[in-house]
Order: sequence, then structure tokens, then C-alpha cells
Amino acid sequence: MLVRPRSRRPHVVLTIAVLCMLIALVGCSASGGPAPTSPSPSTPSSTSVNEERIVIKDFRFEPADLTVAPGAKVSVVNEDSAPHTVTAQAANTFDTSTIGGGETATFTAPPTAGAYRYLCDIHPSMTGTLTVR
Repeated sequence: MLVRPRSRRPHVVLTIAVLCMLIALVGCSASGGPAPTSPSPSTPSSTSVNEERIVIKDFRFEPADLTVAPGAKVSVVNEDSAPHTVTAQAANTFDTSTIGGGETATFTAPPTAGAYRYLCDIHPSMTGTLTVR
């Protein structure tokens, strides 16, 4: 009786097909398609404290009304040549002290929810509101 060896062709074809699919998947993910998105800086994160930003430009706070999480770090960038401050109207809440033209300062938002009005001590017509929630 003559015994024929079993053909390995189906296994080889299946292996090649699986490898082709894997190569195609890896190639698609590196082909310059849309990059995975990450939360924006204003999205609350459970692993780190948010960092928010106020820009002083043309003797205005941008944005003048900012909403942040309790304890968020707030960067203040002074794009004017004149010095400015970001000072809460409620005593001992937050104050950047004087920020020279082209300089940056930071402060920590209050830990308690609420609306905190602030101004520039040097130019009191410059006002804004920091809302903590």
C-alpha cells in the first residue's frame, strides 16, 4: 500500500494570509492617517492638574472669563510691553505680582468652586473672571 505524505499547502497559505493581514494593519497605522487624539489642556484629567492660560495683549485679558478646575495651574503670558498683574479682588485668593512685558507668571486657582473677579492692579480697567468648578 502506498502512503502519500500529507500536503502542507493549506497551512502555508493560511500563514501567508495572516502575515499579509498583519503587515497591512501595521502599514495602515503608520501611513499618515489621523493621529490618535488626546484630551485638550482644558479637559479635566484625573492623573494631573490642568494647566490653563491667560494671555495679556492690547491691555486686555484673553480670555477675560476663564473656567478651570479647583487647584488648576494658570499661566499668564504678558504679550504687552507694559507690566501687568492678575490680582483677585477677594483678598489672599491669587495674585501674580507684576509681570513684565514678554514675561510669564503662574498662579494656582482656588480650591473652592465659585466666580473670582480679578483685575490688573496697575491698570484697573482691565478685568476678568476666573470661574472654578
